[in-house]
Amino acid sequence: MNEPNLEWEKLSFSYTKTDYNVRCTYKDGKWGPIEVSDSEYVPMHIAAACLHYGQESFEGLKAFRGKDGKVRVFRMEENAKRFIRSAEGISMQPMPVELFCEMVRKVVKLNERFIPPYGTGASLYIRPLEIGISAQVGVAPADEYMVIMLVTPVGPYFKNGFKPIKVCMSREYDRVAPKGTGSIKIGGNYAASLNAGQKAHELGYSVMLYLDPKEKEYLDECGAANFFGVKDNTYITPDSSTVLPSITNMSLCELAKDLGMKVERRQIPLSELETFEECSACGTAAVCSPIGRIDDLDNGKVYTYGEEGKAGEMTTKLYDALRGIQYGEVPDEHGWCEIIEFDEK
Repeated sequence: MNEPNLEWEKLSFSYTKTDYNVRCTYKDGKWGPIEVSDSEYVPMHIAAACLHYGQESFEGLKAFRGKDGKVRVFRMEENAKRFIRSAEGISMQPMPVELFCEMVRKVVKLNERFIPPYGTGASLYIRPLEIGISAQVGVAPADEYMVIMLVTPVGPYFKNGFKPIKVCMSREYDRVAPKGTGSIKIGGNYAASLNAGQKAHELGYSVMLYLDPKEKEYLDECGAANFFGVKDNTYITPDSSTVLPSITNMSLCELAKDLGMKVERRQIPLSELETFEECSACGTAAVCSPIGRIDDLDNGKVYTYGEEGKAGEMTTKLYDALRGIQYGEVPDEHGWCEIIEFDEK
């Protein structure tokens, strides 16, 4: 197995070509066989439903090469379940959990040489994608669908690594509609966030923190990630129908309990920001991104957390606990990781 010519420690969170992707098509009322492709392109009809009516959903998960040399995939069954919810949310054909997991195992094995070495801080990002491929011009669900899984080695989502980020918020932007698609993972949600994200970057911030789209009084998503705050030994995260249920956040809630913390999922009023001891964004790409400062662009109010340039104590413990499980450094007591068995060379 030839090692790719990559500087693992210098990888950013971006696309790098790998050897193979895997695909599976739903046609004539059933899912077909898993196909292997070395092409980076998808032949598609110009009238495909995904192009015209947005029938598209995706997932994100990772494979990690551990301290013991074994390769672990983190909570792929939960990603499979969320993939089903997303498909159902926009009237696509859901892929069965076992078929999803079989595709994950296959694409990881096919690209073994691109799984970064332990200790580099990098991992293999897995991107499942479902698209409606029927040719049609009327507004209706497609009859045929394709699921594609690609992989790429990635470094940290934020280039500065596990250090506090600066966040802004503005009532000028909504990520999703009050009863829209915020709780499922589809491209349209991210398209709707691009202007706000670009504005945040232009002003020198990492991401935009969104308020709820109806009343503008409660905390919602933090860029493309979930939000949590810590105070009085309690982990607090929004309970909202417009927030995507993050598998990382779900896991951090369990780890917080393991650390003796209380966990609360509830509405978080904007006024509560000034009471938190620590704040963070969390998700597959970044795990935890501690927040050092939040600027309210509409009224000039500034919220700061902890020592400048240093992540909070509990956020650090949670980050270390989750990463420890993913990299096989600590026992996986919750059974979250599947070890991928590779064929003998």
